[in-house]
Amino acid sequence: MVQGAGGIQINCQLSGADDAQPMVLLHGLGERAESWQSVEPDFASRFRLVALDLRGHGASEWPGEYTYELMRDDVLAVLDALDLHDIVLVGHSMGGVVAYLAAQAQPGRVARLVIEDAPPPFPRSRPIPERPDTELPFDWLALEAILGATDDPSRRWWPHLTEITAPTLIIGGGPESQIPQDLLIEVAQAIPDCTLITIPAGHHIHDTAPEEFSAAVLTWLSDGDPRV
Repeated sequence: MVQGAGGIQINCQLSGADDAQPMVLLHGLGERAESWQSVEPDFASRFRLVALDLRGHGASEWPGEYTYELMRDDVLAVLDALDLHDIVLVGHSMGGVVAYLAAQAQPGRVARLVIEDAPPPFPRSRPIPERPDTELPFDWLALEAILGATDDPSRRWWPHLTEITAPTLIIGGGPESQIPQDLLIEVAQAIPDCTLITIPAGHHIHDTAPEEFSAAVLTWLSDGDPRV
């Protein structure tokens, strides 16, 4: 456990060589660090992996207060606690939004940014589902809060995309994803150094097409073109 913002406990799963470049993995809403297991072996062979349970998820604390900003601050606090620099920051869905914010807040710390099928919050209507009558691996309050924050008519974070200095790879899920893919094009045009590719596997690309996802990320990180 590592202290996040306000001293809450954030669970981190570490793998890979201690002296390798760090890669920090941020999961989607309702998921946890284990959601990266399908691609963990490929990434751990080259990087020091740090997979987080974001607040309200998995083994991290469930404090009852959830915003994208607080999750960003948790991530930055973890980077401080583990003394991580020159990182590859990877975020899926909710974790992708947190990754945008972290890269904007500390551009000198993020060497490369990888976003899986996620634009910043935009105007959208997504009803909150009924809570299942089962034990959940996340705080339902987190789901309610983040779904609410994801509907943003003002698109207030979009103008700050130009502040991201890290070379960025956005991987879209194609027509099977519920994310409007034209928004990913707009994001790619706003970030100064950005590559956008599509793996038509839906929103959970790293689960449904793990080999293609890993290959695209690792090829791009090696300064190749993952579209070839």
